[in-house]
Amino acid sequence: MLGSTHGTLTTDSRRARVIACGEQPGPAVHGRPADVDDLDVGGRPLYTDVPDLDRFFRPESVAVIGASDAEGRPNTGVTRQLLDWAERVGARLHPVHPTRPAVFGIPCVTSVADLPEQVDLAVLLVADPLPVIEQLGEAKVKFAVVFASGFAETGEEGAAAQERLAAAVADSGMRLLGPNTNLNAFSSFREDLEGPGIALITQSGHQGRPVHALQELGIRLTHWAPTGNEADLETADFLSWFAERPEVGAIACYLEGLKDGRSFLLAADRAARRKVPVVAVKVGRTETGARTAASHTGKLTGADAVVDAAMRQYGVIRVDGLDELQDTAALLARAKPPRAEGVVVYSISGGTGAHFADLATEAGLRLPALSEAKQAELHQWIPEFLSVANPVDNGGHPVGDWRGRKIIDAILADPSVGVLICPVTGPFPPLSDRLVRDLVDAAEQTDKLVCVVWGSPVGTEAAYREVLLGSSRVATFRTVGNCITAVRAWLDHHRFVSGYRSPFDEAPRTPSPSFRKAQALMRPGQQLSEHAAKQLLRAYGIRVPREQLVTSAAAAVRAAGQVGYPVVMKASGARIAHKTELGLVKIGLTSASQVRDAYRELTDIARYEDVSLDGVLVCQMVERGVEMVVGAAHDELFGPTVTVGLGGVLVEVLRDTAVRVPPFGEGQARDMLADLRGRALLDGVRGRPPADLDALVEVVLRVQRMVMELGDELAELDINPLMVLPRGQGAVALDALVVCR
Repeated sequence: MLGSTHGTLTTDSRRARVIACGEQPGPAVHGRPADVDDLDVGGRPLYTDVPDLDRFFRPESVAVIGASDAEGRPNTGVTRQLLDWAERVGARLHPVHPTRPAVFGIPCVTSVADLPEQVDLAVLLVADPLPVIEQLGEAKVKFAVVFASGFAETGEEGAAAQERLAAAVADSGMRLLGPNTNLNAFSSFREDLEGPGIALITQSGHQGRPVHALQELGIRLTHWAPTGNEADLETADFLSWFAERPEVGAIACYLEGLKDGRSFLLAADRAARRKVPVVAVKVGRTETGARTAASHTGKLTGADAVVDAAMRQYGVIRVDGLDELQDTAALLARAKPPRAEGVVVYSISGGTGAHFADLATEAGLRLPALSEAKQAELHQWIPEFLSVANPVDNGGHPVGDWRGRKIIDAILADPSVGVLICPVTGPFPPLSDRLVRDLVDAAEQTDKLVCVVWGSPVGTEAAYREVLLGSSRVATFRTVGNCITAVRAWLDHHRFVSGYRSPFDEAPRTPSPSFRKAQALMRPGQQLSEHAAKQLLRAYGIRVPREQLVTSAAAAVRAAGQVGYPVVMKASGARIAHKTELGLVKIGLTSASQVRDAYRELTDIARYEDVSLDGVLVCQMVERGVEMVVGAAHDELFGPTVTVGLGGVLVEVLRDTAVRVPPFGEGQARDMLADLRGRALLDGVRGRPPADLDALVEVVLRVQRMVMELGDELAELDINPLMVLPRGQGAVALDALVVCR
């Protein structure tokens, strides 16, 4: 796994230090000495420092290495932009060039060593930055930016060059943006806009343009971090720093890959603790997208299902398009917390209202029916034949006079209403002009959210350009889909942060008594037999059937009598992955003769299939329950992951699973069950009793503890089926597969 260049620790060394009490603090984790309290039981960090990026975005002095004012040179345009930016932020700029006496009238120095002062930021306009990095380190420069490409995005040779660059930066004590980045951090930001703004992080400069352009619509942009290949400073660093800034109302991200999964989660956790919304486009949903992203930035894209789950765990709002990114981030940055979750659709057309209501309800928004008293109040101004239950259809005419404002105020006064959405499919002046003016005026007088969907394809109308865009209180959208996405994200975000408790605070830091037992069972590089795998589960308190491992037919008969008929018999060996397909499972055996025959048949099949056995398992038969699967795997980006889903023989066909990245608590474990399409099976269907959800959640949490403690030693775990018995009766692991790394 690609890790941070600042103090990454191997899992083994971390675990060894955690187990041995009283050890000295270990290597630094992002600039802070890492001690036992900073690491979970698996040796992964629970804390990361926030880098002080103030002098990066607002330096007092800047050096431009390779500055130029020669006509037609690429460096000339860059130098000019940096000069303009330095003037705006009040920084002193020092051009550095070996032969030029001056650049744009500013005297040059010939080398970094000749700089007249210690500078905060150095911008490198050179093809080979490595020699310059070493000089900057000696000059105690705080930050550097490398634009040059040809590093990890180009393949193995470029990746090796990037590693050398990262090592030089780490040795220097300096922090680096890039390589393969651009000038977006030094873009022009409007200073006349007020209120909370959007901080932007992009791994592709062009993909941030729509968010940057929001300034033209009156929405403030505070910072732009184009992270490039992230040889040093990464998305997580900027995410953590932006979350601490009082002027940042939301953080918008365009991500192609993550340098370090754990660092990203710690940064997202910091934002969640501070209730700062994070909205992200993360490419790599498809194989083609993942491959393209990797070639672009040279970072891991991560298994998309795991990335998606990890983001949701920490409240990161994932959207698909750049238009959704800008609209959702803009709403979250500026809207106050909701007073209520009810959404009312208010329109001048019954058809428009019905269509919008369908889409909104399907997306998960709650459209409560207004009370009879409220409907009667609205019918003072709206004809009786029009429906005002929700959606509210005013028929059009009332918006043209004094009644329009009365209707809007009456809806917003309802305590069950937190959001008023008015879709305007097309302009119809002068009524539409009066309508939007009333909506804007009402929005200024309420702390509830007022949204308008201005559906005109033209977008040049005065009602839109001058009235709606002139208001900071009305959230204006151009499409129904973006409005629904943004409002749902806004409600979800505030619901999430209101009950957020950081899982890192409760993560285990010392091993359980189970850990020693488990380690003795592990066989590096091997698959455990079913018998050994169940011993591992038993070590962590996960219930397995009564069973005995036997090596003769006579012993099988004795075991069956002790286990109790009926029994199940299964071949047990370290290399058996799919026993059912090979005929190595016999169920429902009720007599000694059946047991003897089954033993002979199982051993004969094993010899024919050339399968090595350590014996035959004679197991208690457990039938009544819901077959589930609980598993664990090692993700190359995030490390251990835990999965739960519908199990049995159809698990690979149904693929109905949910995944989480440790650490997580009981709430997230229960949310995993809610994510399943077949969730209703656990509640009892067709007369079956409800399943023991508490027992299922307990197994998920015990598996999590196991994978956190065993860490990288465990490559794969599958409990399938886990028979979840009726409520109050527990859950039993009927089979298990364990593969050691």
